Amino acid sequence: MDKRTVTAGLMRSINRTIILDLIRTSSPISRSQIACRLGISMPTVMRIVDLLTQEDLVKPLDCVEATGGRPRHMMAFNGGAYAAIGVDLGGSKMVGAIADLDGKLLHETYVPWKDGGSEDALAELCQLIENLMAAPRPADQKIKGIGVGAPGVTFSREGIVSWAPSLGWCNLPLKAILSERFDVPVMVDNDVNLSALGEYGFGSGRGCESLVCIAVGTGIGAGIILGGSPYRGYRHSAGEIGYLLPGVKYLGRRYDGFGALESLASGTGIADRARQLLEQGGCLPPTGVLDAQQVFAAARRDECWARQVVDETIDYLSLAVATVSALLDPEIIVLGGGVARSADLLVEPILARLDGVVPSPPRLVASSLGRRAAVMGAIMLVMYGTTEHVVVNQLI
Repeated sequence: MDKRTVTAGLMRSINRTIILDLIRTSSPISRSQIACRLGISMPTVMRIVDLLTQEDLVKPLDCVEATGGRPRHMMAFNGGAYAAIGVDLGGSKMVGAIADLDGKLLHETYVPWKDGGSEDALAELCQLIENLMAAPRPADQKIKGIGVGAPGVTFSREGIVSWAPSLGWCNLPLKAILSERFDVPVMVDNDVNLSALGEYGFGSGRGCESLVCIAVGTGIGAGIILGGSPYRGYRHSAGEIGYLLPGVKYLGRRYDGFGALESLASGTGIADRARQLLEQGGCLPPTGVLDAQQVFAAARRDECWARQVVDETIDYLSLAVATVSALLDPEIIVLGGGVARSADLLVEPILARLDGVVPSPPRLVASSLGRRAAVMGAIMLVMYGTTEHVVVNQLI
C-alpha cells in the first residue's frame, strides 16, 4: 500500500471534518473566514465546500461578508436537508425522536416497555422506528440513518449489544438486524455515551472541546467526550464511575450488580438509604413506596431526614466529580439523568465542597436536554457516521 496515498486521503478527510464542524457551529461563515480560522489554503477550502454543497450539507446564503472590499458570500450548515432517527432504550421506556441535523425535533414519542422477553423488546424497537420513519416531515427531506443508545455494554464499531440485562440482550448484533430491516445506515452505542454526545452537540456542552456527562439515574455512569468524539476505553468500560469507591471501607468486596458509588448515590441508592433511615425511626412501613424525587421534595420542605440523605448524596457525588476533574480536567462536567431534575439542590453544594480540593475548579452545570440527551446524541452519532467524520485526536 502506498503510504503517501493513504496520508493524502487521510488529510482530505481531516480537512473535510474540521471544515464541516466549523460551518455547523459557526454559520453563517465565508470561505475566507474558514481558511483564516483553520489555517487551510483557500483552494482546499473552496474544493471541500463545493463538495459539501453538492451533498446538500452546506448551502450558500444571499448575504455577504461586510468587509468593505470584495463581497464574500456566506455559507451555512444545511441541517434541514436531512433527518435522523434517535432512540434511547431506557430501563422502563423507549424515548424516540426524528430530528433534522440541526437538532430540530420533528416528532418525539415515549413508549413504556411491555412485559416480555428479548425478542419482544426487539420487536417493540422495530415498531417504534417504523412509526418514526412514517412521521410527517418535509417532502424532500431524506433520512440519513438511525442511532440507538443501549443500556449496557455495547461495542459501537460492530454495533453489538454485549450485555443489556434490563432488555435480556446478550451479544445481540443490533446494528446488523436494524440495517437489514430498514436499509439505512445504523449506529449503536451505549446510552450514556450518547447522552454526553447529545450535550456536546446540542446541549450544555455545545462549543466545548472536552466534556464529561455524569448521568445519575437508576445507576450512575459517565460519558466522556474528547476532541468531539466519545472515549470508550480499551474494554469499552470507560466512564463506569458507578464503581468508584467512596472510601477505603469499600475495598475487598464484590460488586456484581450496582457498584459501590451507585449503590449509595444513584436514584435507587438515594431511595434505599432514605427508606432505611425512616424505617429505623419507625416512620415508614417496610412496603412503603419511596423514590429519589420524593426525597428531594422532602428536602425542599426542610424535613430533617431528607436533608441528611441529600447532604450525604452531595458528598458522594462530590467525590465522583473531584475524581473526574482531577483525572480528565474536562472543559465542562454536565450533571444529567433523572436525579439531575433536582440539580438546584446539588450543583452549588458540590462546587462548594470542591473549593480548594482539586487544582482547577470544574465547570459543573445541569443538563439542558434532560431525558432527550441520549436521543439527541444518537442524532449526532448518525451525522458523524454518515459524513465521513474523522476523530482527529485519535490519529495523533
